Amino acid sequence: MDARLNYFANPAAGKALKHVMSAGKAIKELPVDAATQELVALRVSQINGCAVCTDMHTKEAAAAGESSVRLHLVSAWREATVFSEAERAALAFAEEGTRTADAGGGVSDEVWAGAAKHYDEEQLAGLVLLVSFMNMVNRLNVITQQPAGDYEVGQFSH
Repeated sequence: MDARLNYFANPAAGKALKHVMSAGKAIKELPVDAATQELVALRVSQINGCAVCTDMHTKEAAAAGESSVRLHLVSAWREATVFSEAERAALAFAEEGTRTADAGGGVSDEVWAGAAKHYDEEQLAGLVLLVSFMNMVNRLNVITQQPAGDYEVGQFSH
């Protein structure tokens, strides 16, 4: 499978994506724990059907020590007992922040309050930025049918 567009070979796209990549690095440095960030990124990518981001975040999470059981259960987190209350709040936040059209207004007051029980204002800002960022990059990849499976851990870290 070939992508419809090679972002890195396209001068216009490359110029803009340089800034997108910088934003992604800045979001990773926000005070939301790395495991939670990977779980949230993975769940958003699953919802959006973004294979390349699902590949990336599954591999990054595994390399950081995440268990295969937890990774396999992210898509069914509500019934899974392997996630903390804070992680469950972040996953609920990720789902409503991604399914804005379905949620009829985005993240509900109930889900926001649930996240606010576990995350301070700076961390909530981090979750908002992470969910929004992942939705953007998922769309960039899905629209251009970026192929998945070849991602190597740390590939975009430099």
